Amino acid sequence: MVRRSCARLLAQDCLLCGAESGDNLLCPACENDLPRLATARCPRCALPTPGGEVCGRCLARLPHYDATLAVFRYGFPIDKLVQSFKYGHRLALGSYFGRQLAAQTGRCAADLLIPMPLHPQRLRERGFNQALELARPVGKAWRMPVDVRSCCRIRHTAAQADLPWRERAGNVRGAFACAADFTGRRLILIDDVMTTGASLNELARTVKLHGAAEVTLLVLARALPP
Repeated sequence: MVRRSCARLLAQDCLLCGAESGDNLLCPACENDLPRLATARCPRCALPTPGGEVCGRCLARLPHYDATLAVFRYGFPIDKLVQSFKYGHRLALGSYFGRQLAAQTGRCAADLLIPMPLHPQRLRERGFNQALELARPVGKAWRMPVDVRSCCRIRHTAAQADLPWRERAGNVRGAFACAADFTGRRLILIDDVMTTGASLNELARTVKLHGAAEVTLLVLARALPP
């Protein structure tokens, strides 16, 4: 009885429709309506393909990462929730999305989880690293170490979202540094949204130069080409 009373007192409204959602941020109906990625998608970059085969882009220019795991398509209302998380400081969404990532993708065979690093200036401006907020619940659920020390961002680049797609790879070239020997290790790089994948690809290139045997990307949402 006391437990039920406490649950009612702690009940909250769904962030999207305002319906009662218990101790969850979204009600079951809104959660079920979130835009999922198509099941048939490129195993390398997670873009939809007719039969789940490797896409033409990856065949033409093989990325430095080996696989991509993603849950949602970056569209309404995921885009609004991600923006609220990153720029509205709704940190509870980081925990919620991290649990979704861990549950929806299944435990990946790897040794370390590395959140996408922010440049110190960007970190001061934002106040937190959204990739780290996602990584914490994933690491807890999968019992996998989260490494925040080995990789850092050494170039303060223009925000990728402000640039045309074609300019993004050049914008992040040489943006990361690594202080670890990853020889033979399997790594997971985690971020909130993958658009062109330029930043994640550059980080994958960096850790492979330091010996990483396999790199898997774990992203909350995958943006589709315009």
